[in-house]
Amino acid sequence: MAQAYSAGLTVTESIFLKKERLLPLKGSVLVKKGDKVKAEDVVAETLLPGKVVPFNLANKLGVTPAQLATFIKVEPGQQITKKTVLAENKGLFGLGILKNTVHSPVDGEVESISAVTGQVLLREPRIPVQVKAFLDGVVTEVIPEEGVVIENKSAYIQGIFGVGDETVGELKMLATSPHEDLDINKIDESCRDKVIVAGAFVRFEVIDAARKHGVKAIITGGIDDQDIKKLLGYDIGVAITGHEKIGLTIVCTEGFGKIDMAQKTFDLLKRFDGKKTSIHGRTQIRAGVIRPEIVIPLDFVETELQSQEESLPVLEPGTLIRVIRQPHFGQIAKVTGLPEQLTKVQSETLVRILEAEFEDGTKISLPRANVEVIASTT
Repeated sequence: MAQAYSAGLTVTESIFLKKERLLPLKGSVLVKKGDKVKAEDVVAETLLPGKVVPFNLANKLGVTPAQLATFIKVEPGQQITKKTVLAENKGLFGLGILKNTVHSPVDGEVESISAVTGQVLLREPRIPVQVKAFLDGVVTEVIPEEGVVIENKSAYIQGIFGVGDETVGELKMLATSPHEDLDINKIDESCRDKVIVAGAFVRFEVIDAARKHGVKAIITGGIDDQDIKKLLGYDIGVAITGHEKIGLTIVCTEGFGKIDMAQKTFDLLKRFDGKKTSIHGRTQIRAGVIRPEIVIPLDFVETELQSQEESLPVLEPGTLIRVIRQPHFGQIAKVTGLPEQLTKVQSETLVRILEAEFEDGTKISLPRANVEVIASTT
């Protein structure tokens, strides 16, 4: 049987996941191996250095840099507030006439003092950073001072594109079919703190209403790229998304424009209506592809957890694929054949093609590079 390997997109009702949860720099790990954690639990934390503020203390005091050591009241590493006196002279002849006292302009600590320039470097307060588990599961590995590895069993869906950071909420089906353009009237207070599921499309007005009603995330088949620009205030580029502060997270399962959500994806989400869901919109389309993810934890026993080596998605007859080039962009099909011979396409180049059949029975031939596998494991 002919087969090939292709970029894949996972949509499955049951998979064992393994997620690293790492700090941006060394800090403290708050859990231990074997601990059961919830998505909302903080598993590691650290402090990022605060902003450095240069301050010309000698100039403010009215002395030369060489004289500064005589009048300075602080030392490197000392914690300070805006009430802290950095330096003080006693005035003319030590009588208090023209006395000058200089207070810190910021809260924080003294980084360094220079007798050459007369400057002090002040550092604003450290910024606390916490890493949450993101998914319910078991800590299977602790990386000292850096983070943990969490494993679980979940229903799992990868999206095509997303915006917005990690969040957790209850799944709520608003669409009645994968072909639906979500009606704004379905957005109300019952959607607060929920991860809502649309059908083929959500308009900007619907997204805005969802934000106002405290929706955690939206899962949709497609979205207008101009609505994304309007939402963000700028054009999306090739840089990684996922850290946008837009009030909610959006995951598109199919692409840009009005594209029906794949029936398998819609049915899977419908099956888990009302279940706790972890979701993020991080997307990177360059080397080192990152996909937005929808994770719905399942019950499991710890003995089920096992390391499974990832395998490349296989392209073979019977495999479900999604077309990722026009004119059939976003459509789902099933591979029916993989001819070995090279075929000349419209660009006059010779490429390997595949034969596929769309859900409506239409048959087509297209370059293998124009599709991605919808990986499905149970």
